[in-house]
Amino acid sequence: MTTYPILFNRTPDTLRRIGARGGPAHARNGRLCQRTAQSTTGPIARPQEELVETTAQAIAALDPQFPWLCRAERHASRR
Repeated sequence: MTTYPILFNRTPDTLRRIGARGGPAHARNGRLCQRTAQSTTGPIARPQEELVETTAQAIAALDPQFPWLCRAERHASRR
């Protein structure tokens, strides 16, 4: 019989029994954790998308407020 000193000198039979107990216990604890996490969180709400103003809409809104700047983005043609 081989002993494994890194695992505190336990026999292979003992290690198999420990593994057999740990598998179902690990799965049970994982399922319990998932159920707890699902029950505590409510439905996920999506953040509302903000309306993005386009450049043309911004210019159209600013033109009436500042009439002296209307069409200021256009340069006079050079001759």
